[in-house]
Formats: sequence, structure tokens, C-alpha cells
Amino acid sequence: MKKVLFVLVLIMAVLVVNAQTKTTVTNAKSTRTTVKVSDLQKAITDNIAKNYVGFTIKEATSVTSKNAVTYDVVIVKGTTTETLVYDKNGRFVKKIPKTAKKK
Repeated sequence: MKKVLFVLVLIMAVLVVNAQTKTTVTNAKSTRTTVKVSDLQKAITDNIAKNYVGFTIKEATSVTSKNAVTYDVVIVKGTTTETLVYDKNGRFVKKIPKTAKKK
């Protein structure tokens, strides 16, 4: 009986240690820094000029999270606002859904 109890305690200890080593930090902080439109990479401004004709760049921010840098660029045309995300090399990553302002 002592051997069975010892084995159960040993298994529980292994499970506790294993559970502790697999946890990850889910609330990693990201750093946002405002970027001047004139300081944006040429690849970003060229992409916007080509694929978003008539839109102007309202603001841009550099986001650093988990050692990865991305650029969030807010563009506007009339009442339509869209946010585009680019990687550190100026390549388009994704578009965050647009919002239309109510008049």
C-alpha cells in the first residue's frame, strides 16, 4: 500500500511540474510609438498610393510586440476610415475592418 501511495504522489508531482512549465505569458505588453507620415517606408506609401487611390494617411504608429515590429497606418477617404497593418519590411499584412462615420 505504501508503494502505491508513493507512486501516486510521484505522478502528482510530475503533473504539477509539467503544468507549470507549459504556461505562457498571454498578456505580453506591446509598445506603440507614433510615426510621422514622412518617415514611413517607401514600400508602405507606394502600396497605399497604388491600392487605395484617393485615400490619405491620417496617422501611423509603430507597434512592437514580442520583438516583432509592425506598422498600423490609418487612412481616410471622406467618411471612410481604414487601418492597414504592415510588417517591418513594409509588406502589407492585413486590413482591419473599416468603419464609416455617421453624419
